[in-house]
Amino acid sequence: MLEVLFQDKDIIAINKPHGLLVHRSPIAADASEFAIQLLREQIGQMVYPVHRLDRKTSGVLLVALNKKAERALQMQFDEKQIQKSYLAILRGFTNDEDTIDYPLKNEKEVVQDAITHFKTLGKSEIPLVFGKHNTSRYSLVLAEPETGRMHQIRKHFAHIFHPILGDRPHGCNKQNKLWLETYEMNKMMLHAYSLGFKHPIKENSISITAAPSEEFKRVSDILSFDIARFKSESF
Repeated sequence: MLEVLFQDKDIIAINKPHGLLVHRSPIAADASEFAIQLLREQIGQMVYPVHRLDRKTSGVLLVALNKKAERALQMQFDEKQIQKSYLAILRGFTNDEDTIDYPLKNEKEVVQDAITHFKTLGKSEIPLVFGKHNTSRYSLVLAEPETGRMHQIRKHFAHIFHPILGDRPHGCNKQNKLWLETYEMNKMMLHAYSLGFKHPIKENSISITAAPSEEFKRVSDILSFDIARFKSESF
């Protein structure tokens, strides 16, 4: 059963698990379950997705329960009125805070502006041999994308040579293999932690957060990152 973070007669938000597609996609023919289908069956009514999360990304997924709410929320996303934040574990030590302003091509090869702000929450160095190095370094960051391009956060961190741990194809395959062999970890360490928006009908401000997955917590424990304060809440 999907974890429901918030629900009223107009909207519902869930904590989407890693590995679950939001809806059917021709590029993922192997999938037999989808978040929208499961949610529809769980609550017994039609649902209307207003944004997407990558299959490999866990976290807050906001869904409308009627067409009026769907249109209003999509307008907020289109006009960049939604506040989004993500937790990510990256290879290497990142700057304390920074902005990545690097245009990206969409699926039609059209170049679009793309901006991601981030803040480093913690750094860790563990005795994991990698190449000529006797240790491996990682950072826990909170990323806030200003734009919403496909795979934006994944591509942006790869661009600054701090790829997300477990990411394929934008990450470091050697690091991913090392973590698979050493810790049996094969998931991407990217979690959609929070969404802030105006209720599409009542117009009051709402903030929804989703606790990281058990695998994100396990990897954080290995790296001694304290993520206990990141819980599922709505207000």
